[in-house]
Amino acid sequence: MFRIITPAEFATSAWKNGGGITHEIARDRAAGDWRWRLSVAEVASDGPFSSFAGYDRILTVIDGAGLDLHAANSILAARPLQPIAFSGDLAIDSRMVGGPIRDLNVIYDPARISAEVTVIRGPDRSAGRPDLAGLLVLAGAVTVAGSIVPPGACALGKLGDIVVAEAATAILVRLSDVQTEASRPATA
Repeated sequence: MFRIITPAEFATSAWKNGGGITHEIARDRAAGDWRWRLSVAEVASDGPFSSFAGYDRILTVIDGAGLDLHAANSILAARPLQPIAFSGDLAIDSRMVGGPIRDLNVIYDPARISAEVTVIRGPDRSAGRPDLAGLLVLAGAVTVAGSIVPPGACALGKLGDIVVAEAATAILVRLSDVQTEASRPATA
């Protein structure tokens, strides 16, 4: 089962440093602390990223030219519709490339969750997902299990068949529980 979350339902908050706004789509609150969070950020100025110690991040620029993420010994080039993964422990100072951007952030605890982000461009049709997934629609006509997901909205849950029409774009986020050694099936 899944539900469609519209932008009007996102929890919006301004950054403490004044450099942007976060629109939280959803967060797993099952365990007291959280295991994962999906959000859309509006980055309006250069500056430091918030630290998420113990978490990993996957960032995908969804609007604008991109960001250069400066770390101690490297620069990560975050460009439109190209997911990049990095540690939330990493001290990052970002620089906009050609002005403000919007991005999709997946932040997750890698000890408990594995995450994968895929950009889907139409026309495309794929079978339902048995694991937890989020589908953020960026543009065009997209349906999940026959239900229309409007641009800007996110379908979240165990998604049925996904149909992305010609010229439509969506981002699929798959979230799976990490199996511990004790819970893995024995092999012969």
